[in-house]
Amino acid sequence: MRTVPRRLACVALLAAGAVAASFAAAQDFPKRKSGLWEIRTQSTGSSKATASAQAASIQMCIDEKTDDAVQQQVTSAAKQTCSKQDVRKSGREIVVDSVCKFGDSTATTHSVFTGSFDSAYKVQTKSSYDPPMMGMKEASALIEAKWLGPCKADQKPGDMILGNGMKINMNEKKGAPARNK
Repeated sequence: MRTVPRRLACVALLAAGAVAASFAAAQDFPKRKSGLWEIRTQSTGSSKATASAQAASIQMCIDEKTDDAVQQQVTSAAKQTCSKQDVRKSGREIVVDSVCKFGDSTATTHSVFTGSFDSAYKVQTKSSYDPPMMGMKEASALIEAKWLGPCKADQKPGDMILGNGMKINMNEKKGAPARNK
């Protein structure tokens, strides 16, 4: 596997954002269990000339208030950028189709959620971009989330530990992110 260009990281984030927008759009979407979650994302993107892959992992301390705040923020963003949010249950799956505008490009995304939001869930998503975004015509992502247990003693709701060890609290609006000790 080769080194992933920075633009693919942006595309993966936008694909994940579309998934999150879809996630928040459903009023009856299951809530995640409070505690420490590990979220692993594998994404791929392709243009006419290249195909690339990238993986990332974070840990996140979630409580009901933080989960609600995330859904409210993403719902607000989705209302501004998405013209379609179709959420439906199909057996044990939740299927989401969305059409969202990112800059000059329109992302058409299909996502399938499986699992249980109190222990582990998986999201498979595929997006196409018209016109291609940052050279990417298509992208896909596999997001796997697993509940690890209660948050650690030095963690508070909203804490995210990034793969590089940086600690950011999504509930804190001001100040620079603190390095994890």
